[in-house]
Formats: sequence, C-alpha cells, structure tokens
Amino acid sequence: MNTSNHQPDHRKASRINRRHFLKGVGTCLALPALSSLGANRLLAAPVEKRLAVTATGAPLRTAFITFPNGAIPRSWAPAGGMLDFALNETMQPLSALRDQIQIMGGLDHSNATAGLDGAGDHARGNSVFLTGVRLNKSATDVRAGVSIDQAIAHRIKHLTRLPSLELTCAEERRAGACDSGYACAYQHNISWRSATTPMTPENNPRKVFERLFGTGEHGARAANYQRRLATRRSVLDFVLDDARTMHRGLDAVDQAKLEQYLTGVRDVEMRIQNAESLGANVDPAVTTPNGVPETHREHLAIMFDMMLLAFQTDTTRVATMMMAYDGDNRPHAEIGVTDGHHQLSHHLNNEERIAKVALIDRWYVEQFAGFLTRLRTTEDVDGKSLLHNSMIVYGSGNADGNRHTHDNLPIILAGGGGGQLTPGRNLNFGSAPATNLFLSMADKMGARDMERLGDSTGRLVGV
Repeated sequence: MNTSNHQPDHRKASRINRRHFLKGVGTCLALPALSSLGANRLLAAPVEKRLAVTATGAPLRTAFITFPNGAIPRSWAPAGGMLDFALNETMQPLSALRDQIQIMGGLDHSNATAGLDGAGDHARGNSVFLTGVRLNKSATDVRAGVSIDQAIAHRIKHLTRLPSLELTCAEERRAGACDSGYACAYQHNISWRSATTPMTPENNPRKVFERLFGTGEHGARAANYQRRLATRRSVLDFVLDDARTMHRGLDAVDQAKLEQYLTGVRDVEMRIQNAESLGANVDPAVTTPNGVPETHREHLAIMFDMMLLAFQTDTTRVATMMMAYDGDNRPHAEIGVTDGHHQLSHHLNNEERIAKVALIDRWYVEQFAGFLTRLRTTEDVDGKSLLHNSMIVYGSGNADGNRHTHDNLPIILAGGGGGQLTPGRNLNFGSAPATNLFLSMADKMGARDMERLGDSTGRLVGV
C-alpha cells in the first residue's frame, strides 16, 4: 500500500482514531439505542411476508469476504469427519469459533480454469468467485456476470438505505490490463451489478463511513445526509430534463446509448426515493474514522468495523470485502515474511516457501476470526447475536496458488443464518459448483425466485 501521502504521525493517529471509534461503536450498539433503528417495526411485521429476516423478525445479513492467492491445501484441510473434525494449522485462529463455522469442502469454479483462455488465473479467481461465469478475456471489452451479492441486493434493496456495501483493503485499479490480458476490472472487483458493470469497492474507511451515515460530526450527520439527498435529486432532475431535450435530436444508435445511461440515472433516483421513505438517517455516536491506515492489519480491522456497523444499524444487509486482490504481492513483515505473497505462492514445493505462505494464510484467518468474534459478542434486536443472524462466506477464487487450481476451493461459511444453518461441521460435497452454495444462501435470504447463477446446477443440500 502506498502511504507516501500520509503524515509522519499518521500510524499513531489511525490507531488512536480506531480506539475512539470502537469505544463509540460500543456505546451506540447498546440495546436501548436499537429502538430508534426500527427494531419494533421489524419484529412486528408478519414474518412470512418479509425478505432477509430471521424467524424472530431480526434482519438477516450476508457477506462475502475474499482472501488472495489460495491456501496451502495440506495446512487448510481439517482432519476427521463431519462432527469430530480437528482444525488444521491455518484455521487454528478459529478454534474458539469452531461451533460457528462450516468448512465447505469440494466446491469448484470450473469457469475460472484456463480452458482456451490461457494465463490469467488471478483475474478469473476474483471475478468468477461470486459470478460463476466465464469471463471475456480482454483489456477493454469487459464482460462477466451478475454476482450473487448483487442478485440478492436487487431483490431486497427496498429494505435498507444501501442495497449493498462493497469494501476492499487493496489499492484501486479501475482501468487498463492487469493479469495476462485481462482488464484490471476483473482482478480488482468481486461484485458485479451486470455483465459489464462492476461495483467498484471503496478502500477508504472515512469515505465508507460518510456514505453510510453522512459527513460532519455526530449530531449533524443526519441533516447533512438529507441535504446530500436533496442535492443529488436536484442534479438528477436537471440531467433527466436535459436528456429529454437531447433525445429528440439523436439518431437511433445514440438514443440507445443515452437510454442505457438513463437507466443508471433512474436507478439512482429510485435509491434516493427509497432513502427518503425510510426517514431520518442513523447517526452513530462515534468519531468519523481517518483515511487509509498505515498497516494492512489496521486497514482490515477498521473495514471490518465498517461492515459490522452497517449490519448493526440495518443500513444494508448485503456486503462484500476483498481483504486483498488475488495476485496481491505485499510482504507481511509483521509476521516475519518479507517476501511478496504472490511470489511465495508459486513455491515450487520448496518447504521454506510453503511454510511462509502457510503463515500468511493463517494471518488472514486470524483477522477474519476477530471479525466473527465481534459479531458473536454483539447483541441483535432479537436478543441473539449478529453472528447468529448472519451468513458470512470466507474464501478464495484460487485453491492451490502454486498450481492455480480452482477445484476444492478454500471456503468457510460462518454464522447461524438466523437459525437456518447448522454450524460446527466439516462438509465435503465431492465436486459441486460453488454457485450452488450461493443459490442456497439466496433462498435463505428470501430470494427464492433465482433459477440459476453462473454455472450452478441446483441448490446445495445439507447446508
């Protein structure tokens, strides 16, 4: 991460900022504050008529979190059977959460394999992970598919202020070619609204917080948020009026292009209308975080804080997060690994390099475990935990980074799904599309009308 634009004392400032932020979060997430977040309204509505809720009426959340470059298979896979399994080296940080996770063995992404497309497994690993489609190999003609998070978000977008939240702890790359002729859009996005439209993730915690709750200090954010909505509505009205005038003078080709553009404008307009219909915005009693922290550990921690707060305040029920993009080559000096991660992942069976990659794999699981622990210790509106009322996928689009394989992917499903999941198990599905898991999750979110996702062949039975 390039940190040349930070002040010399920014590392200390970011740590202090996060401590203050967490202290405030702990206050704003206390149960008395939740009545202002619509808890009574949620619990009173008929359960059978609602989407993305638990049997008790609490919001049901889903998140998809990716880590880079696969994992060392022999250090990842647990030993034992479905219930009497023992966590291996990489998953040891999840020991205290063993009863909150399902290890999902035997899930594949055949469309991420090379086929006739040749090299580019990191780009494919990223953008195939949640879409399950074969990418168009091009630096300019970008075509993927709708990702599962966006498919779910489209069906429940009227329930929350934000249909979804897209986060990343990687550098942003929006144009050009990145991996063996694949557009950077593939390697730096896991969420896709359409085949040609990625949902660009945000890597700045401050911008994420302001998107969720508005700008300014506590007490002024709600009003600032409403002013921002009013400004956007004014701009949209101007754009739509101007487009109507312009439309009459265009030929058929340009009219089609303009209509495609206006479709996006109208979608923004609908989101503004939805936000206005939900009333005053939530204004947590916390300090707005600083920009991008100095270290990767701090960056991950505060972005997980953002996701937790977004779920707790019911600002959204769908989120994605790239802990790093696939192919990331950062070193991890904090655990004694000074070589680049991607470089090490091509270990050529060198035991010293394998051991270093396994350390990195475990380090990422440790960060994930910290997030799950906070979800488990945060009480939800129904008295359960946020983790009980969530479905959290943790995985990578590559399996063995040394060989660039995409079968038997390293995937964990955490949480209770509001009572719909059975955590505490080690499962193996032989060889099934990972998209089958995602369809099953969509069903549990109430999006049961989805017939297919990418290369899916049905629902995953027994989750």
